[in-house]
Amino acid sequence: MKTSASTPAPGSFIATRNALSRRSFLRGSGIALSLPLLHSMVPAWAAERASVPATSPGATPRRMLAICNNLGLVPDQFFPQATGRDYQLSPYLELLRAHRNDFTVFSGVSHPDVDGGHPADNCFLTAAPHPGRGGFRNTISLDQFIAERLGHLTRFPSLNLGVNVERGARSLSWTSSGVLIPCEEKPSEVFRRLFIQGTPDEVAQQVRRLELGKSILDAVADQAKTLQRRVGGSDRDRLDQYFTSVRELEQRLQMAREWEHKPKPTISARVPLDPASPREYMDKVRLMYDLARLAFETDSTRSIALLLDSVNSPAIDLADAKITEGYHDLSHHGRSEKKLAQLRAIDEWHLKLLADLFTQLRSVKEGGETLLDRTMILYGSNLGNANTHVTTNLPTLFAGGGFKHGQHLGFDRDRNYPLPNLFVSMLQRLGLETPQFASSTGPMRGLDLA
Repeated sequence: MKTSASTPAPGSFIATRNALSRRSFLRGSGIALSLPLLHSMVPAWAAERASVPATSPGATPRRMLAICNNLGLVPDQFFPQATGRDYQLSPYLELLRAHRNDFTVFSGVSHPDVDGGHPADNCFLTAAPHPGRGGFRNTISLDQFIAERLGHLTRFPSLNLGVNVERGARSLSWTSSGVLIPCEEKPSEVFRRLFIQGTPDEVAQQVRRLELGKSILDAVADQAKTLQRRVGGSDRDRLDQYFTSVRELEQRLQMAREWEHKPKPTISARVPLDPASPREYMDKVRLMYDLARLAFETDSTRSIALLLDSVNSPAIDLADAKITEGYHDLSHHGRSEKKLAQLRAIDEWHLKLLADLFTQLRSVKEGGETLLDRTMILYGSNLGNANTHVTTNLPTLFAGGGFKHGQHLGFDRDRNYPLPNLFVSMLQRLGLETPQFASSTGPMRGLDLA
């Protein structure tokens, strides 16, 4: 049925009064922007927020580190031939032999309907469909889903780190309203945030900034309450959600203010030197791994996302190989042996650094276990094969966290199994009894607790 200006489409909102302007509600652009979008203004969107489960502050912590290399790995060097627990390690996985029983490798997994080649890296932790299409809007990322529910337990609800990231265009972290959270790329700045205590004046200034934020929220909430008499039932529901989110943010601001008065952890490590060039890619990766380990070791956060933006990296420096072309150019190798040899050298360094991270986490004891036992590490990519830009059969490795590892879980490489099912298992391991995340169909099949 065709619709016209006088005939509303089925299910649409029918205006019985003049459309309302945000300026008629609140004065001042800063406050107006904080108001949620209502039916009275334009059709509303956004998913309903999930309830926040109660979590005991005294519980032994579990943590998550999610790493995405957005150019992936050469598939035939990564995936094992056989499945199960007796599989033979692939050439790349040989570099992780010492940790064979600490990780599970997956094949035949992907995010349903996440296509578009390179833009899919923004969906690595969200699984939002069709990122390459016009009008695409992202959804909440796994790390931020965790931060919303467990972030109050630590000084930093989450850390969003990056290596050579194209700022403003790429990130693994996205808010519940689909807004990109920029990556922190300078190891020295991350270190200072984690471990360098500000002067009394700096602390006082930060507390004043937090108090100002709370006063603005108070003003927004007080003025927005006057709207409830002028809007319809659906808008009142959205305003109730809005008030709830304001209260949650006020609580976070209050907790942040309390953290400002608590001393930061004292460690023996020194402030790292920031690599001077994007060519020092592997040095940056190593430093970010070190910072993630220190953040977990001091329980400064329990949720970290790390984007390795290989697409945005030049010809990188390696200690034992000469790299002559940009990382992205090498990924489009067209089966050129010269390019493949350089790409394999880069991939092998990724696995060596990952092995070092596992070793360091295993060396730290926590409550009768190792830090690796308490930390889930997801390492993967948004591309199954960067040479062809496919977003299926994603190279995925999952380590630690107290699962029964030492296996290759192989699924159908043509009709892939949902990778978000792994996200559900991870959330449940954190004590968040969530039956679904994004396009999941349940927990990851074949992955059992230790």
